[in-house]
Amino acid sequence: MTINTALAGTQNTFNEAKAEAFAGQIIGALNSASLVLMTSIGHRTGLFDVLAGTPSTTVANLAQKANLAERYVREWLSVLATTGVVDYEPATKTFTLPAEHSAFLTRAATPNNIAVEAQFLGVAFEVEEEIIQRFRDGKGLHYHHYGRFHEVMAESSHQSVVCSLNEHILPLIPGILARLRSGILVADVGCGQGLALLKLAEAFPASRFIGYDLCADAFQQAQKTAIEKKLTNLTFVKKDLSTATSLGTYDLILAFDAVHDQKDPQGLLDTVRNSLAEDGVFLMQDIGGSSYLEKNTDVPLAPFLYMMSTMHCTPVSLGQGGAGLGTMWGVEMAEGMLKKAGFSTIDLNRLPHDIVNAYFIARP
Repeated sequence: MTINTALAGTQNTFNEAKAEAFAGQIIGALNSASLVLMTSIGHRTGLFDVLAGTPSTTVANLAQKANLAERYVREWLSVLATTGVVDYEPATKTFTLPAEHSAFLTRAATPNNIAVEAQFLGVAFEVEEEIIQRFRDGKGLHYHHYGRFHEVMAESSHQSVVCSLNEHILPLIPGILARLRSGILVADVGCGQGLALLKLAEAFPASRFIGYDLCADAFQQAQKTAIEKKLTNLTFVKKDLSTATSLGTYDLILAFDAVHDQKDPQGLLDTVRNSLAEDGVFLMQDIGGSSYLEKNTDVPLAPFLYMMSTMHCTPVSLGQGGAGLGTMWGVEMAEGMLKKAGFSTIDLNRLPHDIVNAYFIARP
C-alpha cells in the first residue's frame, strides 16, 4: 500500500511500518465486520443450522433445503469461504461447515452460539444516522428507535442467563433454591422479555414472580406464554422504575443487565434496597468490565461493549434524562453505588462459562 507521508509528517517522524500495520488492521476489521453481518444473516435465516446438517453441499442443495434464494446463498457462502468459516472444494463446488465451527454458530450449540451476538451489530447499524445527530446535540434515543433490540437481547440473555439460571447463577446465593421451592416473593426489575421469569415460574410453582419493565411490548409474548401455560404465579407490570421509591417487600430481587441503562441507576438501587425483606437478597448481573479504561484493554469483547455503549446503552439512558453511565460503567462503580444504596454485604462473582458479566449478591 502506498503511504502519503506528506499528510502525516516528515520522513523522520512518520513510521511507515507502523502505518502499514495499522492499514492492515483496518482492512482486517472491514473483513471481520463483513463476516459478522453475514453471521447474523446466517443465524436469522437458519442457514447455519441447515449447513451443519448438510456436509459437502452445493449452493443449490443448501438453498433448496433452507428454502432460500440460491443467488443470495451463493454470495453468503462466498463470504464464509473467503474468511475460512466454511471449507470449499473447487473440484466439486461443495461447502462444508466444520464441526469445530458449528459448535459456535448453530442453535444446537446454545448457550455457545456466538451468531446470536452478531445480531447486535445490525441493531446498532439501524440507528447510525440518529447517533450521528446525538453526537452533535448530546441528546439521547428511546427504545422504540431500536427495532429488534428486545428480541435480540432476549435471545442473548437466554444464552448467558436463562440457560444457566438454575444450575449456575442462583446457586451463587446459598440456600435460595430451597427457599424458592418452599415459596417466596420475587421481583425482576427491567425484566425485558421475561424469559428468566418464565423459567423460574415453571420451576418453582410455590413462589410468586413479578416482572417490571418500562416497555410493555417487551414482555407481551411472555405474558401470553404464561397464560397458555397456566402460570398463575407470574405477573408483569409496565412501570417507570425511576418514579418508585419502593416496590413492596420481596425476598429476592433480580436485575439482569438492566441497571446501567436506567434513567436513575442509583435511584433504582435505592428502590431495590427499600423493597427487600430483612433477610432478602439482590442478585444483579451486569457487564463485568472496569470503571477505568486502562483496565479494560484485556477485557474480552471490550471494543464491542464500548460500541454497544455508544450506540445503545448511553443514548437510551440520556434519552430518559438519565445519567448515561454506559455499558462499561464498571464493577468498581457498581460496588460503590450498591454501598451507597445501603447494602451491607456485597459479593462479586464470576462464572467460568460467562466471559462478559459479573454477578453481584447484595444483602441489606
